[in-house]
Amino acid sequence: MSRIGRLPIDVPAGVTIDLDGQQITVKGPKGELVHQVPAPIEVKLEDGQLLVTRPDDERDSR
Repeated sequence: MSRIGRLPIDVPAGVTIDLDGQQITVKGPKGELVHQVPAPIEVKLEDGQLLVTRPDDERDSR
C-alpha cells in the first residue's frame, strides 16, 4: 500500500461514521454517503480516525 494510503483519515467535528460489516455510512452537515467496501478490505474507526487496511498485495485487495 502506498504511504498516503496507509495514513488514517481524520473525521471532522460534526461528521458521524457508522460501520455495519462492509458498509460505511458517513453523515455530515451537507448530507449522507453510503459505500459498500469490497470484502478483503478492513475498515476500523478508532479515536476519531478511520483506518483502512488490506490483508495483502494481491490484485483483488488493491
